[in-house]
Amino acid sequence: MADVSAGDTSSYERTFTHEDVEQFTEVSNDAGEHHVETDDEGRLLVHGLLTATIPTKLGGDLDFVARTMDLTFHRPVYTGETIRCEMTITDVTPQDGRTRVQSRAECTNEEGETVLVGDYDGVVFD
Repeated sequence: MADVSAGDTSSYERTFTHEDVEQFTEVSNDAGEHHVETDDEGRLLVHGLLTATIPTKLGGDLDFVARTMDLTFHRPVYTGETIRCEMTITDVTPQDGRTRVQSRAECTNEEGETVLVGDYDGVVFD
């Protein structure tokens, strides 16, 4: 069984830059105007899926292979903002040769406002 238990938490934070958004725009081919043109404050709107790479990083730390992801985006994220994500393991079920893991991640901005909540279901191979 994987070395993970229900109730375990981990966190990570990241500040998105113009370069991050430009690279993600190129890789994803999502060049919506709001991602390539700055607002009145000189910021770019960060792609939702780029924001979702923060909990993905936490899952990667566990060698977690996601099977499903249910993401809800609550607020926009802009370049220059630091986003903190905390992931909590909600359920662990041993299976043949692997461990099914369910988790919930909540990402917040510097003001403590929720920007993203995600529920994940996947496996960690033994």
